[in-house]
Amino acid sequence: MGILRPMNNPTKPPVPPFDEASARQKVLAAEAAWNTREPERVAGAYTIDSVWRNRSEFVHGREQIVAFLTAKWERELDYALRKDLWAFHDNRIAVRFQYEWHDADGRWFRSYGNENWEFDEYGFMRRREASINDVSITADERRIFGPRAEGDTSGIPLQ
Repeated sequence: MGILRPMNNPTKPPVPPFDEASARQKVLAAEAAWNTREPERVAGAYTIDSVWRNRSEFVHGREQIVAFLTAKWERELDYALRKDLWAFHDNRIAVRFQYEWHDADGRWFRSYGNENWEFDEYGFMRRREASINDVSITADERRIFGPRAEGDTSGIPLQ
């Protein structure tokens, strides 16, 4: 298998095993990275050989992650995300999330989902499984207007 982590960044803190504080830190860091909508930056949190299931798509490795995210954010405009810690144990974290976006025709959506994450010993995510459903909303129904304000660690509403 060889070395599967970048030599210039040997760890991605916090590293497992996770406690509640470190799991929450990992979740908020992931949310912040995804809200940049920078595929290369986001992909840097995953192992080189990371495996994803995103809805019905299967993605393998950082190159495919970058391609997947590039296409996603070309399609999902003004994407804004909130993640919430659901559970954690050892090197695994479960989250629930919501994000809002609009398509090229200006139709707004809220996407609801759950993710299961597994990390290597260096703190890089080696597995991500995401189940996501999209709900059409009006612009007036929006409630996520960009990245979380600094210091805000509130959860997300169920509806």
